[in-house]
Amino acid sequence: MATEQPKDILGEINGFVARIHALDPHAPAGTELTVRVDGRESRLMLSEPVVQALRLALQDYHDPRDQGYCDHCGGPRLDENFQCRDCGGLNGVFGQMLAERAFGYTEPESLPPAPDSAGRHARHES
Repeated sequence: MATEQPKDILGEINGFVARIHALDPHAPAGTELTVRVDGRESRLMLSEPVVQALRLALQDYHDPRDQGYCDHCGGPRLDENFQCRDCGGLNGVFGQMLAERAFGYTEPESLPPAPDSAGRHARHES
């Protein structure tokens, strides 16, 4: 499924910087960020609060397609069924359950009901 791309990525970045900078407008700008997209360029002077916000936004982003790492090969490409796209292994207990169901796994016979005998935790009527 393709995600919708913002029409103006430079405008999005400028808007992010402006929103964060407005929270601490007197913080001195000490970092320059230059972004060039399709021949258009934007130079932004970033204050420390903006740099921190940008860093956190990038670190905290989680792509919904990211299912984690493979237990078998360590690769980062698990599909929605927890099967590794690199080695083909099924990941974790959930992946194993899916594999058993998909490959015709049959449930073992159910256990018979417990007898009505007095066990060691049964109450004794005296």
